Amino acid sequence: MPLLRLTVDGSPREVDVDTRTSLLDALRERLEVTAPKKGCDHGQCGSCTVLLDGRRSLACLALAVAHDGAEVVTAAGLGTADEPHPVQQAFLDHDGYQCGYCTPGQVCSVVGMLEEAALGHPSHVTADLDPDAGVDLDDAEVRERMSGNLCRCGAYAGILDAVRQSVGAR
Repeated sequence: MPLLRLTVDGSPREVDVDTRTSLLDALRERLEVTAPKKGCDHGQCGSCTVLLDGRRSLACLALAVAHDGAEVVTAAGLGTADEPHPVQQAFLDHDGYQCGYCTPGQVCSVVGMLEEAALGHPSHVTADLDPDAGVDLDDAEVRERMSGNLCRCGAYAGILDAVRQSVGAR
């Protein structure tokens, strides 16, 4: 089995993995990093979203061996209980977490989305594709960019309010 070296939430980690192991299973089952959740296991719900080398990624669709040497940040690595990340605080402020199962993926996705927008990456609904025009994270942009993260509790109104607060905090 290949030895995989990762930096997970700031800590260097090593793990032997089968070449068929997803990054999500390597994190949860081998490294006991449980912030990313296993939802649909088909990349449709977004509950496994992590930041992989700074970009949001569905860990259930990523083969672990393809990311040897990568930096993985989960929602647990973004902040602490005493000092939550501003996006985590916004979710708390606006009751965007409901049952909490999808929350780690939602939070990582928002953090990644804010970075993508700051870099000028367009989405499907971005009207002006000029990279110098910037991206206005209006409600349509946020909904499109977060459309890969599903919430079974229906906390979308709270999540959208949390994103609005996070956009304002940039």
